[in-house]
Amino acid sequence: MRIGILSYHFPPEPAFIPGSLAEELAARGHEVRVLTGFPDYPDGRVYPGWRQRWRHETRAERLTVRRVPRYVTGDGSSGARMAGYYSFAGSATLVARRFLAGIDALYVFQMPAVSFAAAGVMRLLNRVPTVLHVQDVWPEDTPGADGRWGARIAAAMGRTFHTADRVAVVAPSMRDLVVAAGADPARVSVVLNWTDERIFRPAQPSAAARELVRRDGRCVVMHAGTIGARQGLETAVRAAAALDRTMDLVLVGSGADERRVRGLAAELRAENVRFVERRSPLDMPELYAAADYQLVMLRDLPELRGTVPGKVQAALSCAAPVVASAAGDTADLVERARAGLSCPPEDWASLADRFWLAATIPASARVDMGRRGREAYLREMSLPAGVDRIERLLQEAAAGRRAA
Repeated sequence: MRIGILSYHFPPEPAFIPGSLAEELAARGHEVRVLTGFPDYPDGRVYPGWRQRWRHETRAERLTVRRVPRYVTGDGSSGARMAGYYSFAGSATLVARRFLAGIDALYVFQMPAVSFAAAGVMRLLNRVPTVLHVQDVWPEDTPGADGRWGARIAAAMGRTFHTADRVAVVAPSMRDLVVAAGADPARVSVVLNWTDERIFRPAQPSAAARELVRRDGRCVVMHAGTIGARQGLETAVRAAAALDRTMDLVLVGSGADERRVRGLAAELRAENVRFVERRSPLDMPELYAAADYQLVMLRDLPELRGTVPGKVQAALSCAAPVVASAAGDTADLVERARAGLSCPPEDWASLADRFWLAATIPASARVDMGRRGREAYLREMSLPAGVDRIERLLQEAAAGRRAA
């Protein structure tokens, strides 16, 4: 097939889903054309050595990547983000007619950032069958989003859900959200995300990783990633503070709520809560191996019950046991795989109980949890399994449009 891919982010940004999908589809013999922007994530500034311009294409065997300019400032404000979304939509729509001419199907890596571009390109290429891979459903009242912008993004996403030939969602409960937003239930399938398997795989902890993560023989629960509004890490700090002689909580990363979370740890005098600055993804498997559990936190919000954070796949692929303070699909996945422990979100007492239980579980049982998690990852979430499902949806979409 001749397949187009529309994605707001693409490697060298940490966008391994569209990046690895493009490479794998090309390796399977398809001609792949990617339409994306210039790399600027996470700081909102174009990477050093890159310059935005209109005619920028890179070609490899069966894979062509076309980058278009978009507005970037790095200030992180709602208005700046929306300007980036709108400008990418305009640039992508201007280029799409010629660059994507003759494709058999279009794959859209559907995030809120690509909503306007997806709506414009799908309208322009109205005879091209489309598969949306929905990563997030952004309701109008998303915390931290201006209500006006949230409404516009929700409307754009609803239009794409309604017109797409196939919709893939990254968690079972997300299916209900996209159907409520306008998708045909018969066209919606679950395709769990995979992780970057070149990086996230079982590893042995180095001496440096042990020194960074461990202080003594106590159980270590590590949270790696964003410290933001969706995670609600204040709950984890309160739970750890209640067990200051039993376990350590290590927070690796940064984010908008870092100052508040640090302040709470200081206020509670939680000496068993430690902060480690953001590390390269290449370092993470060794850090995972140095800890005893990986912590996954999601607040109790309706839109978060139908999502599975990427850190779940990364931990399972590394055979790391998981403690999940979350509702919905994240907790269900961990429990179904028997890969760790779970408790309701935003309940520090329940999480403290899970921390205490985690610390009492023998090392051999933790190894078994990790093994079962990796087996579940390979069976349900791996790159080959995910690309098989996406490839099948693209073929079904193309065949259905031809029949119509």
